Amino acid sequence: MTTIDPNVPLHGVIPPITTPLTANGEVDVTSLERLVEFEVSAGVHAIFALGTGGEGPYLTDDQRETVLDTVTRVVAGRIPVLAGVTDIGTRRALHNAAISVRYPIDGLVSTPPFYGSVGWTEIDAHFRAIHAAHVDLPLYAYDIPGFVGVKLPAELTVQLAHDGVIAGVKDTSDEEDGFRYIIEETRDLPGFAVITGSDITGDAAIFQGAHGMIVGVANIDPHGFVRVYDTAVAGDWDTARAEQERLHKLRLIAKIAARRISPFSATLGSFKAAQVHRGIIENDLLQAPLQNLNAEEKAAVVAVLERQSLGPVAELAGAR
Repeated sequence: MTTIDPNVPLHGVIPPITTPLTANGEVDVTSLERLVEFEVSAGVHAIFALGTGGEGPYLTDDQRETVLDTVTRVVAGRIPVLAGVTDIGTRRALHNAAISVRYPIDGLVSTPPFYGSVGWTEIDAHFRAIHAAHVDLPLYAYDIPGFVGVKLPAELTVQLAHDGVIAGVKDTSDEEDGFRYIIEETRDLPGFAVITGSDITGDAAIFQGAHGMIVGVANIDPHGFVRVYDTAVAGDWDTARAEQERLHKLRLIAKIAARRISPFSATLGSFKAAQVHRGIIENDLLQAPLQNLNAEEKAAVVAVLERQSLGPVAELAGAR
């Protein structure tokens, strides 16, 4: 059973944590333990495991189990844990969900199905099937058309919300009209969460009425995003904007390798390289076919971090 109150929207800073890997490509449990404790200690409000940043769709069933076992064990009920179940079809997503519910998670997250062409009817059926199989857990829709190739219609999102199928949406669509429409049409719906997936506009999203942010750069500097959230909720917009602008400069590490390798490899590679520099994880390896940053690119990442005084995390130094 979930610890999320159905009448209170999921909110705050929710890092989509990376999945640290060993040199032979298995889950690095020790590094993952450090990462989770680092995030919890920073004051984040929930953890999202096995999402895009966690390379979830690339992992084997055994790796997924290792991640969920480690994350839920370290979190130990202190904050909610969300498990990504995204896959190309409904049956595969249900399989991933069946693995996830073996562990004390608090919610499921899925994109629409992909690879084969899908539209409103198929997307609607997909989310209803996952909800029906796990009615005791909140289900969060994940709109990221740049990765899955299909847009989750804002109108369908609102319909699924009002029908009680989904408990919230993570919007990484960059489609501001739809994002605003969802906020407006679900504002009076108890417990429904609208969450931005943008590392760049978290302060603006809160100002519009969003409840939180699932942001990849929180893998590197969760404290900064907690400051953005806290000051924005308090109405201190000048402080929130200044902190958001600093984090925007940090987010630019994702572009360092983008001319040589894919934007996805460049982004995740830069995040993991930054985590290695900060002493959070041991190895910056990515799942094949994703490609790592080279030595020159890693040095450029470190230079950005050093300009922001983001060196090794003191409380983790003894754990390495």
